[in-house]
Amino acid sequence: MRRHLINIFRLGIKELYSLRRDPVMVFLIVYAFSYSVYGVATGAGIEVRNAAIAVVDEDRSQLSRRITDAFLPPYFRPAAELEIGDIDEVLDEGRHTFVLDIPPDFQADVVAGKRPALQLNIDATAMSQAGIGAGYINTIVDREVATFLATETEDPAAKLVVRSKFNANLVSVWFDSVMEVINNITLLAIILTGAALIREREHGTIEHLLVMPLRPFEIMSAKVWANGLVVVTAATLSLIVVVQGVLDVRIAGSIALFVAGTTVYLFSVTSLGILLATLARSMPQFGLLAILVFIVMNLLSGGQTPLDNMPHSIQLFMQLSPSTHFVSFAQAVLFRGADLTIVWPPLLAVAGIGVVYFGVALMRFRRAITTMRL
Repeated sequence: MRRHLINIFRLGIKELYSLRRDPVMVFLIVYAFSYSVYGVATGAGIEVRNAAIAVVDEDRSQLSRRITDAFLPPYFRPAAELEIGDIDEVLDEGRHTFVLDIPPDFQADVVAGKRPALQLNIDATAMSQAGIGAGYINTIVDREVATFLATETEDPAAKLVVRSKFNANLVSVWFDSVMEVINNITLLAIILTGAALIREREHGTIEHLLVMPLRPFEIMSAKVWANGLVVVTAATLSLIVVVQGVLDVRIAGSIALFVAGTTVYLFSVTSLGILLATLARSMPQFGLLAILVFIVMNLLSGGQTPLDNMPHSIQLFMQLSPSTHFVSFAQAVLFRGADLTIVWPPLLAVAGIGVVYFGVALMRFRRAITTMRL
């Protein structure tokens, strides 16, 4: 047993040296857990930010001016004044995402107790801002009308107050940065382990290992722990330096617990990477296969869209993916501050799936080595 552990350790050190001599892989690791996290978190947001809005003020009243002046940064740019005949032109040219048309006698109708309608024209090609921004505009108009009529002085019998425990300001950077780290853990773990096996085969160094008194279990285990160590180290540094340091995101739970869970997850996903490498005959084939698997794991694991929103058959199928359980674990720990007593079920599921992946990958790896020896 001691000799097997020594072999696995030494083979793992060899994997680390091989990775160090591969500048493309080193660059990919550094990029994935540094600028990629920062760029995705800050470059693409789901909330309305600096949206271009114009107002067609046909009323020219005190209330219509209040509504026009209420569109302020950072959600909207200062509202531009527009003539009614120019609405289609500015929307077609993409100069404004929203155009609010305030009809004549709007203030008079409001004071008289009527319910006049406003027309909101939206450039729906700006899909994310179009849906959310319409809600923002509706809230702003309702607030200004209520303030104008002084109805806010009358307290209702019941009032709903919503407080966000994590990310109180609902800034998308807090969510996107953490999820990018989680996604890159999956991507890098698959690519590194699979590429390591393909590289051994293409460079002919696998034959060197075959003449040594080594077992397939030792060779595969070394690739798992060495590449897993690289990914978990890079992910931890990214979480501390980039997410917490540069982006100033507050992590609600224990980073140590997240690292421990990531280690379990990496056992599963690195085994999946080796399994994919045994199915591919070359690096291009492996790359295409890895991208296909990663896209499915990324989109359907619950990180981009809640799992409950998906068809029941997809929910059942994705229970076979370790990423589904890892996303649930990571969000519970990092967003909600959950401890081990709460997150042990998804961790156990990840470990169980990892054992299955490792067993299948070892079986195929052993068969491939036997064929090469013959």
